Amino acid sequence: MTTGSIVIESARIGAGHPPFVIAEMSGNHKGSLDRALLLVDAAAASGAHAVKLQTYTADTLTIDVNASDFVVKGNTPWSGRTLHDLYQEAHTPWEWHGPIMQRARQHGLVVFSTPFDETAVDFLEALDVPAYKIASFENVHLPLIARVAATGKPVIISTGMATIGEIHDAVTAARSSGCRDLVLLKCTSTYPATPADSNLLSIPELKTAFQCEVGLSDHTLGIGVSVAAVALGASVIEKHLTLSRAEGGVDAAFSLEPAELAQLVRETRQAFESLGKVFFGPSANEVSSLAYRRSLYVAEDMRSGDVFSTRNLRIIRPGFGLPPKFYNVVLGARAKRDLAKGTAVSWDVVL
Repeated sequence: MTTGSIVIESARIGAGHPPFVIAEMSGNHKGSLDRALLLVDAAAASGAHAVKLQTYTADTLTIDVNASDFVVKGNTPWSGRTLHDLYQEAHTPWEWHGPIMQRARQHGLVVFSTPFDETAVDFLEALDVPAYKIASFENVHLPLIARVAATGKPVIISTGMATIGEIHDAVTAARSSGCRDLVLLKCTSTYPATPADSNLLSIPELKTAFQCEVGLSDHTLGIGVSVAAVALGASVIEKHLTLSRAEGGVDAAFSLEPAELAQLVRETRQAFESLGKVFFGPSANEVSSLAYRRSLYVAEDMRSGDVFSTRNLRIIRPGFGLPPKFYNVVLGARAKRDLAKGTAVSWDVVL
């Protein structure tokens, strides 16, 4: 069970800490190491806290077959392509991992990856990654989860498509294999996802059910869903990053551009800061505004003994007199002394 905040290198995830924003590179490098390094630079400039890679090859994910089972179907950016062809284009060559991670560390970014099989875990261990991510499509791959958990490093698991029973199985596999620091990400595995299909109310439920940190892997367009997730307790936000949607790329259609990622970092932090605590009454910064409430005031000159009436007693701004709730109490009482127009009514002027 996770207790307290989770530490990944210099970053802290959990209560009292701003959302941990992960820029997912995926295949948006478009087959260019130079572009991959520019994505890292853009993530750093945006204020993101981490860059995440994906570690696989087409042959570790599938086989090169053109049969119907191996062709992407449905309303996705990749419809009609074979799995092997898609993954061949989208994968990040393993020899690029070192240079990409070095660039990220130069910027002070946390950098880690999603392995898609055990050989990828072995490779990433040799690079001493500080954490691991399990993709939604792998959250039923319990042997992989166990292998990752056995490293003893923090594990982030996306829950796209998973039933509560499947999430339980994944969490059990992770914890029973040595994972102490666990994060679950609410995720909708459609590309792009719609806000209506995001079901963010699942976030506090996941947190209660599994007693761990919970975040969002967000495939919607824009940043609104991510901001809303923070209001519901998300401590991690993952978003795909592209240099330019117009220039294309396997995930470009549902990825943020650098300026949008910077806005995401700002707005999710503000959402976090706005949560505060359960508090009622004027805050320290509101005390001066109390002067502009309404209160009871003398509306025309009065002589000692005059009766307070609807003409000479008003509920007006500013707020230095008695609260308006005492209007009917004062009405019909007498003035204890001469009162000038504009005098704040207090109990010591009322007989």
